[in-house]
Amino acid sequence: MSQETVRCHKTMPINAHPEYLRAEQEFQQAETKDQKIIALKKMISHMPKHKGAENLRKQLKRKLAKFKYAYQKESKKAKAGKQGIRKADMQAALLGLTNSGKSSLFKSLTNTDPKIASYGFTTQEPEQGILDYETCQIQIIDLPPIGGDNFDTSIVNITDVILIVVEKVHEIKELDKLLKKSIGKKIIVFNKIDLYDEETKRKIKENLKSKRYNFVMTSAKTDEGINELKEKIFKSFDKIRVYTKQPNQKQHDDDPVIMDPGATVKDVAEKILHGFSKNIKRTRIWGPSSKFSGQRVGLKHTLKDKDVVEFTTK
Repeated sequence: MSQETVRCHKTMPINAHPEYLRAEQEFQQAETKDQKIIALKKMISHMPKHKGAENLRKQLKRKLAKFKYAYQKESKKAKAGKQGIRKADMQAALLGLTNSGKSSLFKSLTNTDPKIASYGFTTQEPEQGILDYETCQIQIIDLPPIGGDNFDTSIVNITDVILIVVEKVHEIKELDKLLKKSIGKKIIVFNKIDLYDEETKRKIKENLKSKRYNFVMTSAKTDEGINELKEKIFKSFDKIRVYTKQPNQKQHDDDPVIMDPGATVKDVAEKILHGFSKNIKRTRIWGPSSKFSGQRVGLKHTLKDKDVVEFTTK
């Protein structure tokens, strides 16, 4: 029983209405914030009205306010997925003016075939694709161009990596003004480099270097810089890859579990399935964090990039 539940029982009046008790049970069993909010409202409406219940009423109202605040916060973030896009563990977004070549880059980076045209504002809604790199699947979002009716900053503000696609150096400052609330790392993608001769490309490169930009010069037409861009995107994520394997099998699964640095064996188990760590009997690991191959470790063991974990359940 949680501490919150214990507190409610200690202060709850002995003559609480059965409807209150049912609502309290609903609150204890609720799995989502909106379910908890509904249950708390029922508890407040059915609780005794006398002075002895005043402290409990205040506690419940404070708790309700807390859940409402958290729910509203999550709802604002969810707006980034209003076009059906759910944020993956590793996400990058393409940001640029119309006709900057975003969609062509999107096609070069991912497994998608977007609509590409010479006229402006071809991308009407955010489109998503997958960049397969180093056994990781990186979600790439092609956003509608800046200045169009369908552009908004919701995805830009929460994405991990922002690919700022430009054709001219002066465009960088213009686009950077839209990123004041963003939390992602920025990569300047100077696109359509095939249009310039070698001397001009050298001058552009020196200019970008002098301004200390994190940049890549690319051409979706000739594939120049595309592999460099893929590598730079991958290295921008502060994540580790943890692979899992079945007992008595030599090979681990191809798809890694993506975790934050400092993640433990228990964190990986819980990400695979909530509550899974309670069923683990033994854990063995191979890789950078192990002292030797197949080392037995506890749930608190801190993992490193490219570790392999084997779980044996009870």
